[in-house]
Amino acid sequence: MIRHTVIFKLKYPKGSSEESEFLNEAAKLSSIPGVRNFESLRQLSKENDFDYGLSMEFETMKVYEEYSEHPDHTRFVETYWVKYVEKFLEIDYEPIR
Repeated sequence: MIRHTVIFKLKYPKGSSEESEFLNEAAKLSSIPGVRNFESLRQLSKENDFDYGLSMEFETMKVYEEYSEHPDHTRFVETYWVKYVEKFLEIDYEPIR
């Protein structure tokens, strides 16, 4: 199992139409084949200045790679991610056995 997590800060203010548009479009990533346990998250901690997170799981690295190359994912990255995200941190985990 692979858990893909990304935390990020948008270029636009909280409550803006751009924030809503971005989060609505990000939620559509959950319909890409192989995505499991998709979550859109709002940061609560004052320990960093990221505002949001996305988390999802994939059965195998191959399924994760297929997601990364899926046209809906690449379109989201090109149309929204690169234009709306100010900064981010991406972390991909697998269970320790």
